[in-house]
Amino acid sequence: MKIYIVGAGPGDPDLITVKGLRLLQEADVVFYTDSLVSEDLVAKAKPGAEIVKSSGMALEEMVAFIAERVREGKMLVRLHTGDPAVYGATMEQMALLRREGIATEIIPGVSSVFAAAAAAGAELTIPDLTQTLILTRAEGRTPVPDREKLQDLASHHCTLALFLSSTLTKKVTRELLEAGWSPDTPVVVVQRASWPDQLIVRTTVAGMDEAMRQNGIRSHAMILAGWALDPAIHDKDEYRSKLYDRTFTHGFRKGEKP
Repeated sequence: MKIYIVGAGPGDPDLITVKGLRLLQEADVVFYTDSLVSEDLVAKAKPGAEIVKSSGMALEEMVAFIAERVREGKMLVRLHTGDPAVYGATMEQMALLRREGIATEIIPGVSSVFAAAAAAGAELTIPDLTQTLILTRAEGRTPVPDREKLQDLASHHCTLALFLSSTLTKKVTRELLEAGWSPDTPVVVVQRASWPDQLIVRTTVAGMDEAMRQNGIRSHAMILAGWALDPAIHDKDEYRSKLYDRTFTHGFRKGEKP
């Protein structure tokens, strides 16, 4: 009486874990978020597997479907985009399944935030610049807790990764500026990271709203903001890790005298 919730990755069907792919290929039933998961990945299911789309179902319908198949003795894989732990809406599914006596095992996946960073060629934590990454979203129709307002989080001046915020760029810009960010702070927007039609837009806090408008970006976009996204960061010698510094001693190497 168990199902597998598998992180499908951000889009590229090759960006699924080995374990996730194995379970997908063993499953009798593949139940997936068809608006977000690649059809090329779903096509890797074993011949004869029941393939079911979930985008048109409400929570109770999804749980009833899963419970029915599990009680028939079938192995079911629930494919979720990215990593299920981040904006995955898995908790409510697991809670209702638990009431049905059905356990879940979660297989992590590659989050869109890391696919976006890879597409941008960016390291999101730069020594002596920022060592913190905040994953969050702007407040829209769905509120955020009072202590997690974007302006408050942005006051730390670390790297921000904004999910679900591509229609709220005016609000994002205003809150970053009110948090003391410079208008020319770098921003990289990656739409449909790792998909064949991936789009990368490099801009600034002040130019973000207009850049996204010009490129027609209204959904499926990750917004990365902060000085770690500076396109010239690779040329700045002051931001170098101690890990590979020849004068730095650690457990595997004795540092040389400067």
